[in-house]
Amino acid sequence: MAFTRKSWMRVASAGVLALSLTGLAACGSTGGSRTFQGQDSGGFSLFGMGGKSKGGKTGGAAQLGVNGYLWRASLDTLSFMPLASADPYGGVIITDWYTNPEKPDERFKATVYILDTRLRADGLNVTIFKQIGDGAGGWIDAPTAAQTETDIENAILTKARQLRLSNISR
Repeated sequence: MAFTRKSWMRVASAGVLALSLTGLAACGSTGGSRTFQGQDSGGFSLFGMGGKSKGGKTGGAAQLGVNGYLWRASLDTLSFMPLASADPYGGVIITDWYTNPEKPDERFKATVYILDTRLRADGLNVTIFKQIGDGAGGWIDAPTAAQTETDIENAILTKARQLRLSNISR
């Protein structure tokens, strides 16, 4: 039986289809739902990213996408404000509006962006929003002092350094 070009192409396309389906099936999961703490399913990792570590053991807790000291210090520093949203993997903390009981006619909101996995001053960006009551129950946007954002950034960085030093001394 002669090997024709048409049969070779048919075998090659069947092989490509089989490899594609195998790769697609590897993306699926039959382990049921996974919780936040147990998302590491172990298994094979093509480039050593995730899955098993070099020692062959699976990783313990899930890793933050940002510097842990900056993350914890940001939450601690802004703990007096109600928290609206916190994304530890994206490094974004958004507070809800906070009204100082001594000045009920103004309120503040903060957004913190942690931009790096290293503990660095340029790995942090704080934005403060201010509104003033208009007397009729509404709020009007108002400018904040630039020093306010710098002061909060410095407070977060100081707290992060303290957390790091307390971890090193153990």
